[in-house]
Amino acid sequence: MTSTAAQHKELVDAFVQELFTTGDLDAVDRYTTPDFVHHDPPFSGVPEGRDGLRAMSATVRAALPDWHSDLEALVAEGDQVVERFTASGTHRGELFGVAPTGKTLVLPGINMYRIDEGRIAEMWSRLDVLGLLRQLGLA
Repeated sequence: MTSTAAQHKELVDAFVQELFTTGDLDAVDRYTTPDFVHHDPPFSGVPEGRDGLRAMSATVRAALPDWHSDLEALVAEGDQVVERFTASGTHRGELFGVAPTGKTLVLPGINMYRIDEGRIAEMWSRLDVLGLLRQLGLA
């Protein structure tokens, strides 16, 4: 029998791989609650909730079509799952007003998720956005 913690980890891993690695925007609707809250969206100007998560993912995927997330740690306790990862991709489209450079951009980060009845209800993100901006020559 699979434990609740293991089920929560499987849910988060599947969500991350489908949305961020394969670019399946429909994963947002499959894996998050209708009232999903992203407490710390990494980009300003994105809408709230599910729409913001989709917009953020679409923006990244358009600029870095081979974007993928490599899982480094996944820890679950109760209704919380914490993911530590390094994402990367080749800069082939405009990102934050910067023309494609062909360079591999790297973004390490940590996300925490709250699971409610088998779906992701909340997400907190701590991403190295400053490092990403430096790679783009913006900081």
